[in-house]
Amino acid sequence: MIVTAVFYVILAKLNTPNIVFSTISITTSFIAAALTMLRSSYYAVGYAANDIVLIVLWVLASIKNPEYIPVVVNFAIFFFNDMYGFVSWKKREKLVDV
Repeated sequence: MIVTAVFYVILAKLNTPNIVFSTISITTSFIAAALTMLRSSYYAVGYAANDIVLIVLWVLASIKNPEYIPVVVNFAIFFFNDMYGFVSWKKREKLVDV
């Protein structure tokens, strides 16, 4: 919560467009990085959540400038890769537990 609040203030001072989604992106990135550091298989869910937020942000930017559409596609691919990573880790955990 503290990280989110601090970065909200920083983003507000920088006049960041779509500040709510930008703040959520920072929060999901922080959570994903923390889960990665803790070597949790749920790290991929954190990154997938961040990908969804980034897709929303870039779709909003694409409405104003269609040149950003490839960035939306890029984050959609990242989302599927992160979900594949999560499924793979879960399968691996089951093999190790047996």
